[in-house]
Amino acid sequence: MTELILALDVTDRDRALGIAHVCAPFLDAIKIGYPLVLFAGLEIAQELSSLGLPLIADFKIADIPYTNRLICEEVFGAGFHAVIAHGFPGSDSLRACVDSAHAHDGACYVVAEMSHPGAVEFFPEVADRITFLAMEVGADGIIAPATRPERIRELRKIVGNRKIYSPGIGAQGGDWEKASSFADGIIVGRTIYESSDPAEAARQFSCIRR
Repeated sequence: MTELILALDVTDRDRALGIAHVCAPFLDAIKIGYPLVLFAGLEIAQELSSLGLPLIADFKIADIPYTNRLICEEVFGAGFHAVIAHGFPGSDSLRACVDSAHAHDGACYVVAEMSHPGAVEFFPEVADRITFLAMEVGADGIIAPATRPERIRELRKIVGNRKIYSPGIGAQGGDWEKASSFADGIIVGRTIYESSDPAEAARQFSCIRR
């Protein structure tokens, strides 16, 4: 069954907690990025811990190995279960994220391609190399665009049984059925948290999971 991951990209702590709590019964994980953490701090992970859901820190880490390791240590120390990193800084930088994640019994997912229109300017030409690199350094999976399901299909050939999580459903126009044929999890943000009834929106997505 395809996992449903909520991208909780709101900028108000109380609103974020409220949305997370009403949607939790229909979710498999919550992804938190800079918008919420910059307003609420890393402590938001502890405040969400009572939900019992894996928390993914979507910081798209992309720095030198030393800095990447420092960021990951803070992330996992705060209570997150996984981190998302970029692969283009190279194998040593990415390995620092993977090693830190695994040292904390966590996971590291690598951005292979992004879901917005501008991503096609660069990512298609390097996505395969990034994905091979992610597999070589022991990453737990990749991020690939639900907006271009044919790319998920191609990247699946490289990752094998490791995870593929795909953003871009709903507001960006991605199709759940097409993407879920090749992805392990679908990431949904605005279509849920901007809904007048986030819990019902999450439930509807949950009902179409295979």
